[in-house]
Amino acid sequence: MAKMAKIIIDGKTYEVDSSKNLLETILSLKLNLQYFCWHPAMGSVGACRQCAVKKYRDENDKAGKLFMACMEPVVDGMRVSIEDPEAKEFRAGVIEWLMTNHPHDCPVCDEGGECHLQDMTLMSGHNYRRFRYKKRTYRNQYLGPFLHHEMNRCIQCYRCVRFYRDYAGGDDLNVFGVHSSVYFGRHEDGVLENEFAGNLVEVCPTGVFTDNTLFQHYTRKWDLTSAPSVCVHCGVGCNTLAGERYGKLRRILTRYNGQVNGYFLCDRGRFGYEFVNSEKRIRKPMLRLSGENRLSEADEETAITEISAIIKSSRKVMGIGSPRASLEANFTLRSLVSERNFYWGVPEQEFSLLTKEMNILRQGSIRTPSLREIEKCDVVVILGEDLTNTAPMIALAVRQSVRQVPVQSATPYKIPHWQDAAVRELVQDEKGPVFVATPYATKLDSVARTFRGSADEIARLGYAIAGAISSDAPKADNLNEEVCVLSESISKALNKAERPLIIAGQSLKSEAIVNAAANIAYAMRKAGKNVELCYTVPECNSMGMVMMGGKALDQAFHAVEKEAMDTLIIMENDLFRRDEKQAVDRFLKRFKNIIVLDYIENATTERATAIIPVGSFAESDGTFVNNEGRAQRFYQVFVPNKEIKESWRWVRNIMVTSGMKEFSRWKNLLDYTQALIKEMPYFTGIDTITPPPGFRIAGRKIPREPYRYSGRTAMHADKTVHEPKPPEDVDSPMSFTMEGYRGQPPSSLIPFFWSPGWNSAQAINKYQIEVGGPLHGGDPGKRLIEPLPNAKPSYFTDVPKAFAPREGEWMLVPVYHIFGSDELSVHSPGVRELVPKPYIMLSPDDAARLQVTSDSELELGIGGQVERLPVKINLGLRPGLAGYPVTLPGMSVVRFPVSVKISGVKK
Repeated sequence: MAKMAKIIIDGKTYEVDSSKNLLETILSLKLNLQYFCWHPAMGSVGACRQCAVKKYRDENDKAGKLFMACMEPVVDGMRVSIEDPEAKEFRAGVIEWLMTNHPHDCPVCDEGGECHLQDMTLMSGHNYRRFRYKKRTYRNQYLGPFLHHEMNRCIQCYRCVRFYRDYAGGDDLNVFGVHSSVYFGRHEDGVLENEFAGNLVEVCPTGVFTDNTLFQHYTRKWDLTSAPSVCVHCGVGCNTLAGERYGKLRRILTRYNGQVNGYFLCDRGRFGYEFVNSEKRIRKPMLRLSGENRLSEADEETAITEISAIIKSSRKVMGIGSPRASLEANFTLRSLVSERNFYWGVPEQEFSLLTKEMNILRQGSIRTPSLREIEKCDVVVILGEDLTNTAPMIALAVRQSVRQVPVQSATPYKIPHWQDAAVRELVQDEKGPVFVATPYATKLDSVARTFRGSADEIARLGYAIAGAISSDAPKADNLNEEVCVLSESISKALNKAERPLIIAGQSLKSEAIVNAAANIAYAMRKAGKNVELCYTVPECNSMGMVMMGGKALDQAFHAVEKEAMDTLIIMENDLFRRDEKQAVDRFLKRFKNIIVLDYIENATTERATAIIPVGSFAESDGTFVNNEGRAQRFYQVFVPNKEIKESWRWVRNIMVTSGMKEFSRWKNLLDYTQALIKEMPYFTGIDTITPPPGFRIAGRKIPREPYRYSGRTAMHADKTVHEPKPPEDVDSPMSFTMEGYRGQPPSSLIPFFWSPGWNSAQAINKYQIEVGGPLHGGDPGKRLIEPLPNAKPSYFTDVPKAFAPREGEWMLVPVYHIFGSDELSVHSPGVRELVPKPYIMLSPDDAARLQVTSDSELELGIGGQVERLPVKINLGLRPGLAGYPVTLPGMSVVRFPVSVKISGVKK
């Protein structure tokens, strides 16, 4: 428990946490004090000199001295003043120094109206510039499709390089200086290589780094309609704020959640949103009417009538659900077709691995951690996961965990852990124990001890670690010297750890890896260690999918072979990304009617006889369950054209029109959620993770638009000069207007962070119980998976055999790309620029043996087809393995594991 101290600020006594610095304490007390270089996730360096306060020795000291609050520890009995005239004058003077070279471009600056520098300037009282000389100017750089660079606005706070290099592990952004000129950028123009570079948009307190995707369709920040949402690009479930104007999604910002993503997002989550605006969006119902061979546009009423007639006349109707659709959407489709005829649109291999992960977490005694808890772990073992590309925010959390052990060395010297500059000077390059076992080199290798091998070899290492920890754990036999030495080293590190963590997943399609990770955790628990186990999942609702239970796509293939079915309904799923093309084609040909509900054109919609336009995450409400089993609600940002509706609302309307009148009682999202809970009690509580639709504060709804929102009449002037009636929201306690409750709403309903005098993202501190801590009312979401303290699970015993490469054959291993492997983000123009072209990955030894170099072409026989692919050489790849990019545009769908032969080499 934190040690408390009593301090006096401007004559008022407060009881505060003595482990914090003074600036953090002042902000936690909701007092105002200017700052630039300090950031709650990165600690203090004392670079900007902006947070000066007057500190007094005792009650008799009337003069006091100026101190920087971010560098001053809290001490019992401390007396300070924020309002002292000398302190205020000093802070205003610092602002004036910074403004000497800052341009007068606020009206045209992308950051205008949401700028921390503007806020701090006004807060300091500085309002007149006396500097009359020539300003320093800089050349801006091209930094890639995501960020716009305007170096003239820089105030040298060093936040950007501290985040990019120290926090996110990047090395191609730096500070360059000569004499009085300091430059923050790359050594040359080029795309920033770090996957978290987009956070500079919010980290930078001025307009040096701004969102280039917003710049392409710029809107003033106060003119955006925003709502709380959840990222849809992987299974981590980062919280986001999505903003809209003129019917288009304009940007994504971080929505602070102290237990999930905190202050940050990965670049795919931040910039992958533009699929919502894609030209491939499905915006009208399309039907194949009688006597016609092509699809024609139809209105909503016609679409519902025709599809209802098809369903009523069908002998059997099959439904295919999706891990990218909400719980409510999948449940509604399941209710339409019945549990017996409902299947998940993922292969059996993926579904069974995800089910095993869920069962290990639900039926065992091992807890799965949140992202915030991963940051606090002191030893991490990663089996088979290239986290930077499969679960980027988990990778970022692991980067913070490597500091846990080295930082403890600051304690004997009485250096507070928040004093970042001093701690880093002491620690230097020392890192805590992280072990990464993957088939090929990954970005996390820079902070880890590595092992390279096939999926089976990685699993055998896992079994060896468990065996080294506990004598009764199953052991792998015939281990080579490398595995023996490494497993002993890892087991020793784990035994010394206070908060060890094991991370695995289904990326390599290996049940043995999932089992081995569990065995390590079981062995650690038997040894009395408080170990945690984290499994990654591929999509935003993969965990929700397996919690609902059911059958996989393979079983749907078999069912239609045994029993004639004439109508198929596919919800938010491109089956051609799930299985080999020939298998999907054979399956679809079995059906007379193929009804597809989706929001983006794909290979499956091309085979449809009816297409229903459904809302994306920005146009829908619903619930996702992330990899730790945390149920989280996302809200509709804006109302699209009338034909686009939530999947669950379309299906319900079709059911009612088809004669299933019992579903007419489902009026709003809460009705669907409660019906789901009634049938599946393990989802109990998801109806309370956010207030119900009837919730009001002082009789008012929560507005999606800020108080400064403008142009409500002007933006529709081409149609009418009258202000249109705002849409009604029957599914949430939020309104699509600027009118409503102006105070702080419940944490799950925060549509934007704003407080008087705080227009930038720094306003988050006003919404937290204490800076860096949970939001008022608790962080959003509800964990549905908790360990069973008395559970005694048995070890898994199926130890795989050692991998033995065969002459002339390569074992294909899946390779993932943060930009390219995700289905939706590739439709965003910025992301599309960074998607790699198809390739095959080889080790240097195999490339030499085949006498090929990078970009040479190889021919492979895959799935009965011959592919010609250029070669990429990966220094870490084990000989006998070949990396094959997963679901990259232009690549075939492959069922791993599979061996291939090279049939020819093209010079």
